[in-house]
Amino acid sequence: MTSATSAADTAPKTYAWEIQATGLKVRVGRKKMAVDGLDLSLGTGTHGLLGPNGAGKTTLIRALATVLRPTEGELRLCGTSLGGLGDLRALRRRIGYLPQEFGYYKRFTVREFVEYMAWLKEVPKAEIPAAVQRAVERVGLADQADQRMKTLSGGMVRRAGIAQAIVNEPTVLLLDEPTVGLDPAQRLRFRELLQELGRDACVVVSTHLVEDVAAACTDVVLFDQGRLVFQGPPEVLAAAGSAEYPGDSPLERGYSALLENSEPQRGTW
Repeated sequence: MTSATSAADTAPKTYAWEIQATGLKVRVGRKKMAVDGLDLSLGTGTHGLLGPNGAGKTTLIRALATVLRPTEGELRLCGTSLGGLGDLRALRRRIGYLPQEFGYYKRFTVREFVEYMAWLKEVPKAEIPAAVQRAVERVGLADQADQRMKTLSGGMVRRAGIAQAIVNEPTVLLLDEPTVGLDPAQRLRFRELLQELGRDACVVVSTHLVEDVAAACTDVVLFDQGRLVFQGPPEVLAAAGSAEYPGDSPLERGYSALLENSEPQRGTW
């Protein structure tokens, strides 16, 4: 067998939809159905997940990260159903996840933290040093790579969190409020990184910042009360608004209009 054939045989498979939910329900606690009958299909690209506080965005992200199991319905990631009780390790190797809050050993340097996360994600040992260097460079922390995590500013800690999420070159990248703590210049660089990552991966960014979605995302998912209100390009969302609705931009006014006038519903707007 030639080396080229071997590489092709071991390359990760891609699917038309890296994320596919059908009638998905996810319960939080005993009573609250935080995701309630969701139909959603997401492929390669950068998808902005918008919605008010309590809409269910974080619960959805946690379900996509395999932290929470579906209560009802079906959820498939990279062609694998999460309905079974099988080993999810192989699937998790293909997922990058940044929660709103994440833990780390304060005495670790940035490099040690990202190396540790690469090891947990089962990145091959020989590939870890290069993967870590590439990740810290992409988030602008190359000069701080040997500083201890406890000495970093909040924005730098957040960037270290993004670095660990991308160190395994994930097929599905899930970012929950990734720009919290970033200054305006850092947010601009992060938007560029999102656009770059979305060329080869299915990136889902949960955020309250509509302007980040407008600048970096090719697709918007508007979520409210656990259900899909809208899915489509940012320009279509912007066209849904008018001057009578609150917002400083057409996209914000479209966001306000759809939340005010549309009952959350299953399926695409």
